[in-house]
Amino acid sequence: MKPDLSVELCGLRLQNPIMPSSGSFGLPGYEEYMDLNVLGALVAKSITLHPRPGNPPPRIAETPAGMLNAVGIQNRGVKWFIENDLPKLRHFSPPLIVSIAGTKVEDFAQAAELLEKEEGIAAYEINVSCPNMEAGGRAFGMSAAATQAVVASVKKHTRRPLFTKLTPNVTDIVEIAQAAVEAGSDGLTLINTLLGMAVDVRRRRPLLANILGGLSGPAIKPVALRCVYQVAQAVKVPIIGVGGIASAADVLEFLLAGASAVQVGTANIVDPYIMPKIIADLEKCLAENGAASVREYIGALRAD
Repeated sequence: MKPDLSVELCGLRLQNPIMPSSGSFGLPGYEEYMDLNVLGALVAKSITLHPRPGNPPPRIAETPAGMLNAVGIQNRGVKWFIENDLPKLRHFSPPLIVSIAGTKVEDFAQAAELLEKEEGIAAYEINVSCPNMEAGGRAFGMSAAATQAVVASVKKHTRRPLFTKLTPNVTDIVEIAQAAVEAGSDGLTLINTLLGMAVDVRRRRPLLANILGGLSGPAIKPVALRCVYQVAQAVKVPIIGVGGIASAADVLEFLLAGASAVQVGTANIVDPYIMPKIIADLEKCLAENGAASVREYIGALRAD
């Protein structure tokens, strides 16, 4: 008998725990090259209330164990998303999670209000943690009070599940996670990128025009695992783990640490077909270890 890969997130049934992280995978667009219906869920690139041009180039820099980006959530705004992308995305079978970002609390709330009228959206991911929205890498998620304000404002406008994506660029991520849950977040996504920079020694200049960017990929996996584990000990809501995941073994590490599902980010850029491979390998791993269900691994880390 094949192992059962299905998991549940706030009432959403996922056929497996694998989904792309916001902005790391072409949605819509990649359905021409891959069957998106094999994924556990779909996560669209973050959208803002109004169109954003993003940051000036260069916006991407490769590092020895990951990638720096300072894209700055370039997008065409929520109305354009509703009219153009959503009609294409709502026809796929995996639940669609729409990511919302903003520069003001009111922006998050107004975007959610517009989206709430639309069909085909299963849940929202509130991106309070992008380090590229403001100069110096500031984010709402660096403050418990600001995180609470954003989550509470969105919660007033939706009956759909709400996941808050948190930043590791804080002293105590548990404090921020608890603030998000107290404000009404039904689940959490951990983590966004780590604030970093890279320097062109020959030109004596930063590699990114924005100077600072978000570090993702294998380099941040230990940090992400630590955050998932610490937060899972402190809150009772489902956690989506993200940060350097590129294999079935990585997935199981995050599930053991307390995540109920995971997002794949930078690995999609290295290998656009990595997610179906991870799903197939995950099933194989479970069978080899005699596990009947992937749910046996969730929060099952032995730390004593």
